[in-house]
Amino acid sequence: MTSQGSTRQPKYQRIADALRAAIRSGEYGPGDRLPGENDLMAAYEVARMTARQALGVLQNEGLAEARKGAGVFVRAFRPLRRRGIQRLAHEQWGSGRSVWSTDTEDRELVVDQIEVREAEADTRISDTLGLPPGSQVWTRSRRFVLEGKPVLFAMSYLPSDIVADSVITQVDTGPGGTYARLTELGHGPVHFREEIRCRMPSAGEAERLALSMGTPVVQIVRTAFAEGGRAVEVNEMTLDSASYVLEYDFDT
Repeated sequence: MTSQGSTRQPKYQRIADALRAAIRSGEYGPGDRLPGENDLMAAYEVARMTARQALGVLQNEGLAEARKGAGVFVRAFRPLRRRGIQRLAHEQWGSGRSVWSTDTEDRELVVDQIEVREAEADTRISDTLGLPPGSQVWTRSRRFVLEGKPVLFAMSYLPSDIVADSVITQVDTGPGGTYARLTELGHGPVHFREEIRCRMPSAGEAERLALSMGTPVVQIVRTAFAEGGRAVEVNEMTLDSASYVLEYDFDT
């Protein structure tokens, strides 16, 4: 029996609900093509705009993706599991492994864009790093791509007085990455703080990560502290929320 509330739903929403249920039941699996606008118009006796809105709902929810000239397909979701605690353990980067390797398991995460340069820190970064206004920092920006899809953009800020003339200012920081090199410089991280928020992307972020319409991002800002409490790195990471699961294990 149809409830009074459901009859008040717009037609496009009722169609979207039916398609969503079909996806969740397995009628349409990952990679399957969903009924097109013409199919929905005929099946539900609705206008093209209504059919288009219904498919748009599923795309906004991240359940489906449009492929130019081919239609709308159920989105395959094999998430990267970002293990927030294990990835920052000293035995990870201290043994020469990348912190990113805990996320990818048997899949290859490629850095396809990287830029390293010295710049003046803005107030937000200088305050976090405990630096005087106008201080110089080295920045490291990287875009990470998994199986042809950009999934993460990261920007690190490091005090110039610590890292100047070190390999950290080079494109390739070597085994163990930045944290291993900071340790060699006598400023190895002993404590991390991460702040996490979800939001809609800016136009630039949506383009950089090739995000489907309506896909939010997860922003993680990590600050690394050396012995004595000095902040030695701020890393601002922007994640495609449809590509990640954030996983945290705790002992009690």
